[in-house]
Amino acid sequence: MAKNGFVFEAPEPVSIPVVDSSERFPVRRVYCVGRNYVAHVREMGGSEDRDPPIFFQKPVDSVVQDGAVVAYPTMTNDYHHEMEMFVALKSGGYNIPSAEALDHVYGYGVGFDMTRRDIQGSGRPWEIAKSFDQSCPVGPISTVESVGHISSGNIKLTVNGKATQESDLNLMIWTVPEIIANLSNFFELKAGDIILTGTPHGVGPVKTGDVLVGTIDKLAPLTIHVGSNAA
Repeated sequence: MAKNGFVFEAPEPVSIPVVDSSERFPVRRVYCVGRNYVAHVREMGGSEDRDPPIFFQKPVDSVVQDGAVVAYPTMTNDYHHEMEMFVALKSGGYNIPSAEALDHVYGYGVGFDMTRRDIQGSGRPWEIAKSFDQSCPVGPISTVESVGHISSGNIKLTVNGKATQESDLNLMIWTVPEIIANLSNFFELKAGDIILTGTPHGVGPVKTGDVLVGTIDKLAPLTIHVGSNAA
């Protein structure tokens, strides 16, 4: 028998470093918002009407730390980057009003929603397109106390030094308070939840050997390296 009465060793808890602190943010759940910038909706062939947000989840153990080498995933020939800001929650609840939503925010960070694009467009469930191993690289969290609440600012991703995605956070269709409020209608949000808030236009393929760097004004950057095929 493993330690602590488990039948095997329990996995290490997933956490994210906090900027200028020795403390870490423990991750409970990972939520994502789809199609939250008009230009990205257009490039994906969708309608830019302000429909309710599209929500999906990634496994907690899909979180990858800044500086990691991320394996090129199996079962795809069209592995895409999607650059996003994420929100880290310190508290939550059901049916949170938009006017109170920011009271639950601990901080913000840079995240990537890595995607098997050829599977996403196949009509099959989004889990295998969006929720695979190492599909959620994240950078360190900057606290609200250090950077305030972020609703605007440059968001940019470079691949091997060339900008592929660049926009402004103020172009999100659904704001952070609205995202939290809508999501809390479906799930009880709690401390430890992170929410990726959607990607701007310019998503595209990456290959083995590529270096991705994501930056958002006021936040710590995120860098990952694309490694060889996971298989």
